[in-house]
This record gives sequence, C-alpha cells and structure tokens, in this order.
Amino acid sequence: MNSIETKTYTVHFNTNAYTELNNYIEHNKFSKIFILVDTNTHDNCLPKFMAQLETKINIEIIEINAGEQNKTIDTCVGVWNALSDLGADRKSLMLNLGGGVVTDLGGFVACTFKRGIKYINVPTSLLAMVDASVGGKTGVDLGAIKNQVGVISSGDMVIIDTSYLDTLPQNQMKSGLAEMLKHGLIVDKNYFDKLTDLSKLTLNDLDELIHQSIEIKKTIVNKDPFEQNERKHLNFGHTLGHAIESYFLSHPEKEEILHGEAIAIGIILECFISAEILNLPKQDLEYITKALKSIYKPVTINPSDYDAIIDLLKYDKKNEHGNINFVLLDGIGKPKIDCLVDNELIAKSFEYYKI
Repeated sequence: MNSIETKTYTVHFNTNAYTELNNYIEHNKFSKIFILVDTNTHDNCLPKFMAQLETKINIEIIEINAGEQNKTIDTCVGVWNALSDLGADRKSLMLNLGGGVVTDLGGFVACTFKRGIKYINVPTSLLAMVDASVGGKTGVDLGAIKNQVGVISSGDMVIIDTSYLDTLPQNQMKSGLAEMLKHGLIVDKNYFDKLTDLSKLTLNDLDELIHQSIEIKKTIVNKDPFEQNERKHLNFGHTLGHAIESYFLSHPEKEEILHGEAIAIGIILECFISAEILNLPKQDLEYITKALKSIYKPVTINPSDYDAIIDLLKYDKKNEHGNINFVLLDGIGKPKIDCLVDNELIAKSFEYYKI
C-alpha cells in the first residue's frame, strides 16, 4: 500500500514501513532508542518488532500495565522517571508500540520529556491504527474522565503493520471498527456500507479499508489540525460515547466496556438525536441502528444511570462558554458541529437505544 503523507509526518504500511523506519533511524543518529510497550504488546508484538530493527544504537524497553485505567499522569511519571534513570537525552527516540493507551500516553510523555524528544507511533490495535495514532492527539485521562490532559503534537512517523492484528481478540477488533464506521457516517455512505457486511471482507479488504480510514482522518486533520472547526466532525458519536465509557469505567457495579463499544452506543444515540432535530431521515436512522446492533452486543443502561452520564457531558472537550456542543448528522456524510441538545432529548435517545 502507498504511504500516506500528512503536512508533518508520513504513515507507512507493512514491509515498506520497516525500511522507512530503519532509514530514518540511521539518518538521525539518535543517542538511544526507547520502546514503550504494555504487558500485552511486550509478549505479543515486541519480538517481531525487534526483529525488524537494523541498528546498533542502544535500545531500552519500558513497560507499562495494559488497560485504559492505566492511562494516567501517575503512569507518565513512571515512564518519565524510567527515561531519566536510563539516560535519555534530547537526542533520544521513543517508539510507542501498542494500542491507543500506549500511543496516546507515549506521545504525551515524549512531547513533554526535556520539553520534547522525537517519537514514532507503531499502533498494534485496529483502534490505534485508524484513530489514536494518527492526527497528533496525545494525552491521558483525569480520573475516569477521558483525555483531559494532553497536547496536539505529531510524531515523526506512523508505522502500520496489519499483521499485529492477528494478536487481537474479536472484541478489540470490533472496538476499532467503530471508529471506521464513524468515518463512513461523517464522510462516505459507501464506505459505511462496506464495513457493515463483515462476512464478505477478506484480509486484503481490511488492509484497504484501514488505508481508506486513515486517508479520511488525514484529510480532515490537514484542514483543521487544532480542532477549531472541521476536525470536530471526528467527534461524532463521542460526546455521549465518552461519557458512557467514563461512567462504566468509574462505576463499581458496571462491567467496563471498550472505547469502541461505547462509541457504537454514542453513534446510535446521536443518530437518534440527529433524526429528531436535524434532517437525518428515519430510514437512515433505522439502517444505522440495525447495522451497529448486529455487530455490538447490547449494553444495559438503566434510567437511574441517565443523569450521571449526562452530568459527565460537561467534561467534553468541544464545550464552549458553558454549552455542551454535539456533532450531529444532517444526513449521512453531512455532519454539523456545535449543536445544542436538551437533557430530555438525550434521555429519549437512551430509551430509543433500549428498543
């Protein structure tokens, strides 16, 4: 697959990616290389990745615990201390080998250590390949509230090796698929249609769809890198989705759900709201709902949960001047930003999801 050029870095794919990575390392004469992994990618991905590196530069491995609950400032402090103890300097390179937690946190650590060292993301989950590792958003959660602390600063390169997806369980693959479905809904109905019929997809099809998803995100980010306008489209499904994810992450009696599972619910809820207050046709709402419910298992959200989830909306990054701003659909491929929605309609959307 052809590499994808953005304004500040390049996304390389599969075998060619390692050639580009090794050339980059040789050209830049780094003092040390640090590879950030979590407990899963240390065992499942690191051996293959190390076998692809062609360098005599000293390499150190830094490992963090896996899971969204570890995407915190405390984990960053541990990584910063490890970098310092292992002699990292401003000519060091950080390679973030993992899913969205590793690429988000690792990018933030690299951007802030000694006021910035170079880093490259090597996403190993579908979610990280099509979303977390691309676009320059780095950061960590604040308690259970998603992505409250961070910076927008792209690494020098992204390496996409789809063979790492062989290590993923099905629920993690579906988690990443939610972001791809979102890309279809905000840009291209034909792309959404392809993704909903999973039975017909081959591995080659998946490679092409991943490439297309990254192209969609790149085009949007290039127009609006700091999320002042069009980049907000990428938050469709995330206003309620993030609130649901945070609520289930923090509630002791709830089973934790994955990011993409929460976003899939958010998409259904926000499509319902779009049909109520904008021009999304009811038949499109029903089509989207049926498609997502066929992929994602139902999650029980009780009426007693509604107020707590709605209260979490105040932490959404799109909010301005005290208003909770939604991205909604005026139609498939026609997102509209800065939409105001009252709590009564949000509650109705939860009731719609339960049907």
